[in-house]
Amino acid sequence: MTAKEIIQSGKAVLGIEFGSTRIKAVLIDDENKPIAQGSHTWENQLIDNLWTYSIDDVWSGLQICYSSLRDDVKKQYGVEIENLAAIGISAMMHGYMAFNEEEKILVPFRTWRNTNTGKAASELSKLFNFNIPLRWSISHLYQCILEGNDHVKDIKYLTTLSGYIHWQLTGCKVLGIGDASGMLPIDSTTKDYSASMVEKFNNLIAPKGYGWTLQEILPKVLAAGEDAGMLTAEGAARLDVSGHLKAGIPLCPPEGDAGTGMVATNAVKQRTGNVSAGTSSFSMLVLEKELSRPYESIDMVTTPDGSPVAMVHCNNCTSDINAWVNIFKEYQELIGVPVDMYQIYVKLFNEALRGDADCGGLVSYNYISGEPITGLTEGRPLVVRSANDKFSLANFMRANLYAAVCALKIGNDILIKDEHVRVDRITGHGGYFTTPVVGQKMLAAALNSPISVMETAGEGGAWGIALLAAYLIKAEGKNLADYLEDVVFAGNTGTEIAPTDKEVEGFNRYLENYKACLPIEHAAVESKK
Repeated sequence: MTAKEIIQSGKAVLGIEFGSTRIKAVLIDDENKPIAQGSHTWENQLIDNLWTYSIDDVWSGLQICYSSLRDDVKKQYGVEIENLAAIGISAMMHGYMAFNEEEKILVPFRTWRNTNTGKAASELSKLFNFNIPLRWSISHLYQCILEGNDHVKDIKYLTTLSGYIHWQLTGCKVLGIGDASGMLPIDSTTKDYSASMVEKFNNLIAPKGYGWTLQEILPKVLAAGEDAGMLTAEGAARLDVSGHLKAGIPLCPPEGDAGTGMVATNAVKQRTGNVSAGTSSFSMLVLEKELSRPYESIDMVTTPDGSPVAMVHCNNCTSDINAWVNIFKEYQELIGVPVDMYQIYVKLFNEALRGDADCGGLVSYNYISGEPITGLTEGRPLVVRSANDKFSLANFMRANLYAAVCALKIGNDILIKDEHVRVDRITGHGGYFTTPVVGQKMLAAALNSPISVMETAGEGGAWGIALLAAYLIKAEGKNLADYLEDVVFAGNTGTEIAPTDKEVEGFNRYLENYKACLPIEHAAVESKK
């Protein structure tokens, strides 16, 4: 069928992902190819020293994004979306969304970006003998307990952003196993929260007498392909304010952006990996065996079907690059030159390729927020140079592109050099790779590994969650890895770029300077409150 006929017959599949700066919707056909898109730009706010998005912004953003998709469908095909074969909801992982018995949020949504949970994460890591990151939901919950927050006694449900939206659309309090693994550690044998850790936590807080246990307030864990409920009439009205969309559409388990990134890059099998690089960055390596011990810089999560994954998560990636690009935009406007943002990015990114392999001595820190991997609880964006460094536009842009993946490199060195993790293929996706070749070459130099990028790299997680929604209705007995390999990608591994020795050596020299100058970044945090 044509794309128009697929939409009219209700056989298209919808994926929606809430990223840090953009909410994106992707409609795919029966061959899993995108046929329409919608989007909405939004931004977090720092309120009372905590990064948050308001609940009103969540729903208005979803509705504007879906309306944008409807407009695209009408513009391209002249039809209205009345029905869909399946829907998937994804969002940035982790964070803290606690609700009371009346389904009212108890405190403003606390995102993954917050680093105020150091004491809780440290104590839980020791209790569980398992690395519990600052941004995980259990860290946020226990930090609230340690601080004696009054709302904790009223918690009836605790979930993530994807879980919240899915719950409101379907009435089902469930969560995909990948996103759930960012709330509390998962036992890959049972495909559920670790029973021993749940028990330890319940015993830890029992003297508080809250009247709830952990298993009572957490969402039910579901693996890819499992029934996660259907769109209710109320949910359809919240999603499509025009009233055209019908209820009764099945939804796949809601997932986090890490899981959808793995799906979108065909990195669900063992010995595959992916790097997602946008507002934040993270690498995901699917393991053949457990790591020898816990590492503070390595998060153990799962694929959307429950396999163990070593995750290196960095709070900062492209936000500071975007800020600098906006400065160049303002300059163009100042001198009366028409602005084409895509071309600004393309020109500046490609200029970076002309820079010295070590950026001429320049060092950039892209820390908009804290960066746990390098021990920063807060961020101060900085550019550091000496009088003798080669200060050029090419070196400046290259330094910023390197900075975006430096923390990622530091974390991955543990996996590759210390744990000897073997990976056959690493695939990149996200905004960092939108300009062809450039981000690929920078990451290849950083990780000293070939990097593949697919044509769908720019589609990102919205396409990934659409694929998971399609898997819900099309699996036909295949496991997720085989479904992706055989049906979706059919052998396509994308375009691969390997680094040269000169590029690797140059990045390593940059990294030495980066590490040596970290005390400057720490001093900036201490001196500017």
